[in-house]
Amino acid sequence: MPYKSEKIPLGKYDRRVKLNDVQREEINELRKLGLSYQVIADRYEVSKKLIIMVCNPDIAERNRKASMERHREGRYTPTKEEWAATMREHRQYKEKLHKEGKI
Repeated sequence: MPYKSEKIPLGKYDRRVKLNDVQREEINELRKLGLSYQVIADRYEVSKKLIIMVCNPDIAERNRKASMERHREGRYTPTKEEWAATMREHRQYKEKLHKEGKI
């Protein structure tokens, strides 16, 4: 039987999203002030690569296209068992958030 939280969107609890739109604008402003990528990354507790992608959308787009191409080639395809384990963990995470009243 499916979890009740199955169709509820995660919103701010989505673990894939590292920065919100306001933070992205702040990062661009900090970069214009001359702060290094590493200093900004340390401040927001994210990778230097993510900061570079935020500040340089053309590089980000090029990387996105290359990643999609590698995905089409089958480089990132998990096994059936790996995917089942990933989905199980994700559903349990959502159910826990639902029970805590966060989503």
